[in-house]
Amino acid sequence: MWRMARDSKVLDLNSSYSYLLWCRDFAATSAVVRDERGEPVGFLTGYLRPDRPGTLLVWQVAVDEAHRGRGLAAALLDGVAARTAAQHGPIAVETTVTPGNTASERLFTSFAERHGARLEREVLFGTGLFPDGPHAPEVLYRIGPLSP
Repeated sequence: MWRMARDSKVLDLNSSYSYLLWCRDFAATSAVVRDERGEPVGFLTGYLRPDRPGTLLVWQVAVDEAHRGRGLAAALLDGVAARTAAQHGPIAVETTVTPGNTASERLFTSFAERHGARLEREVLFGTGLFPDGPHAPEVLYRIGPLSP
């Protein structure tokens, strides 16, 4: 997961340790897709927001470059959302996307369309809130509600 996030060139890279913790603590709201040899080629990490347990926050989605264009990111998103809704009832999906990340913009827009769900966008964190250098704003995408 760490390698795929690093190689994506668009995701903020977390420490390798954080990905290990994520797999332990948020496995129910995350997923990994493997190739025919069993090697990981894509992942989605997410969690239920503590103050909004009916909201699945999708943290990162990545697919290895050699496996892009096959619908794996959409399948990961559909699968995790369906599994979460089946366990918790109707949910909303949230994520943040930096302007210009067209792959993520398309992924989440088409997800909302496939599910006939409302999509709202607003700036969640403006550029000035990031103390570690220039960072594009993070736009919140809120999709839902989705039913099981």
